[in-house]
Amino acid sequence: MARNIIKLGALEAQKTAFLLCDIQEVFRPHIKYFSEVVKVANKMVEAAKHFQIPVYVSEQYPQGLGHTTKDINIGEAAMVYEKTKFSMLTPELEGWLKKDVPGLSSIVLFGIECHVCIEQTAIDLINMDLSVHILADGVSSRSLMDRELGLKRLQSIGCFVATPENVLFKLMKDKNHPAFKQISKLNSQPTPDEFGVTKSSL
Repeated sequence: MARNIIKLGALEAQKTAFLLCDIQEVFRPHIKYFSEVVKVANKMVEAAKHFQIPVYVSEQYPQGLGHTTKDINIGEAAMVYEKTKFSMLTPELEGWLKKDVPGLSSIVLFGIECHVCIEQTAIDLINMDLSVHILADGVSSRSLMDRELGLKRLQSIGCFVATPENVLFKLMKDKNHPAFKQISKLNSQPTPDEFGVTKSSL
């Protein structure tokens, strides 16, 4: 019997959603490599337009912590919503996902903090039998130890820990994809490698 390629890490754009978790300006001074996480988020938000993938943006207790940094363009997000629980998977989000993405099979998840909201969101999504792809350079925490251990735990529970380029080319699949040039251009922009070192700086 053929194995389910989605469970092996394949992606299908029409069955995928992007989740952007709590990248709020108030966290900038506290999160390691915050600006790099913002760059990755912008890349994914732009790519989502070409693949027609909805982006859902959470904000943790915005009455006290404020809103998503203005450095990320979320004007075309499918939904921006507030939460107090750490997991992004609120009943509101679950309802939107079911309505917007029939046959949803995969989630691409990025934001902060890796060891708290990202991890708890991933656990809830896996419990829904969804495949979860974590952008390694699109998540961080206040400490690098929490980030590192968080990524290890995410991988150990069954998440695919990847880079934006890996995810975007899996969504594209073929050089003849209509968005090949746009996505290739996005991927040619310098991205953080080991948080702080880029290929262009070597």
